[in-house]
Amino acid sequence: MKFKNNFKKNIVLFCCFIGFMAFSQNEQSKFWSSSKEALKEMEQIKKLIKAPVFKNKEYLVTDFGAKGDGVTKNTEAFKKAIETCNKAGGGKVIVTTGNFLTGPIYLKSNVNLVVSEGATITFSRDTKDYPIVLTRWEGMDCMNYSPQIYAYGEKNIAITGSGTINGNADKNNWWPWKGRTSYGWKKGDPNQFIARDSLHVLMKQKADPRKRIFGDGHYLRPYMIQPYNCKNILISEVKLIDSPMWFASPVMCENVIFEKVQFISHGPNTDGCDPDACKNVLIKDCYFDTGDDCIAIKSGRDEDGRGNKKPAENHIIEGCIMKDGHGGIVIGSEIAGGAKNIYAVNCKMDSKNLDRVLRVKTSSSRGGIIENIFLKDIQVGSYGESAIHFNMFYENPGDFIPTIRNIWVENLNVEKGGDYAIWVNAYEASPIENLKVVNCNFNGIKTPLKIDHVKNMQLENVVINGELFKYNLDKKK
Repeated sequence: MKFKNNFKKNIVLFCCFIGFMAFSQNEQSKFWSSSKEALKEMEQIKKLIKAPVFKNKEYLVTDFGAKGDGVTKNTEAFKKAIETCNKAGGGKVIVTTGNFLTGPIYLKSNVNLVVSEGATITFSRDTKDYPIVLTRWEGMDCMNYSPQIYAYGEKNIAITGSGTINGNADKNNWWPWKGRTSYGWKKGDPNQFIARDSLHVLMKQKADPRKRIFGDGHYLRPYMIQPYNCKNILISEVKLIDSPMWFASPVMCENVIFEKVQFISHGPNTDGCDPDACKNVLIKDCYFDTGDDCIAIKSGRDEDGRGNKKPAENHIIEGCIMKDGHGGIVIGSEIAGGAKNIYAVNCKMDSKNLDRVLRVKTSSSRGGIIENIFLKDIQVGSYGESAIHFNMFYENPGDFIPTIRNIWVENLNVEKGGDYAIWVNAYEASPIENLKVVNCNFNGIKTPLKIDHVKNMQLENVVINGELFKYNLDKKK
């Protein structure tokens, strides 16, 4: 009897061990064996991302009392048109030729907001027009001014057309709240500093986001576009200019497409496209000329990112053009939920004011796993600092050391580079792991590499300043 009991016990322990080993292997994702394998996976993900379809019924905002004279405030007219369209089962709300001034727009399910050629939506500068809603601000959830176009829990929504959406921010409106004289702030004027610090404290305390109330008197600028917890989103062809802060940041959304969108602004923190904790995202044939990151993939800051347990997952960037910006393709810094399966192909970048081509920025206050990043066929005229850039010390340290692994960069060609080709600043206990650079050509580089901690870095046919470059880890060439 004792023998049978011990035998059964050993069988159970053995099964547990096998299960643990299988779990560990699943947790450690495999690195691609070839670029063909990575591209095949990318195409499989692309098949999952489908544009929403709308009823062929039109609702002109002018039929609901809107006037495109640039003076009349059309908030109620937009609301009535969108609600009528939604209640009738959906369709297209058409913004006709003219300049339509309005407060924030709430976009409802099955509604395609069409900004026609020759039409401009210009958003109000009056904070009293902005209701307080649940939003995410720099990766932290709170009650703050509504984004200029907002949706919560909606499905099948779109913003399309070849017209313009104007955030109406400048050095006299919205931007001075950043607290920098270069953006119009003057000593003694209000700024965002106190409220931003307060929001950090509330996040650390894990306070209920709906009780983190800001708005008037706190000077946290609204975003231009932020669908929150929505599905099936299309933003196509519109020209976006002069956002108060980040242009477009869908939060915890699924099935998101940005196509042929122009993001143009040189204000503070005017990132272009910042999907936050989203799944299945396509950013295709877009143009970026921004005051901050062109594309920054995120998954929440610190406690809010880790608490939601939603990574940025399955993002494809294809055929985009980047001019000015802190980074072209960026992951972070609000990336506590992690990121995986990020692909960028056939993109062009060219500006001395574009600091970095690929940038991954995080810290030990974030934690999380960033893995499976694939770049191929990236043409770069010029940039300022580094082409491939990893930083684990972006902000204050904490107790959550991040992991960055499985990065493949192929056919990155730089005509006239900046300070570095590759720059790495990582923890010794958590080096950048599996960094493969293949068939890349860097010209005009001051210092080829600045690297501290990497594990399994491979350079294959990498030419820097006209010479085939071989990296010696021991000498840190």
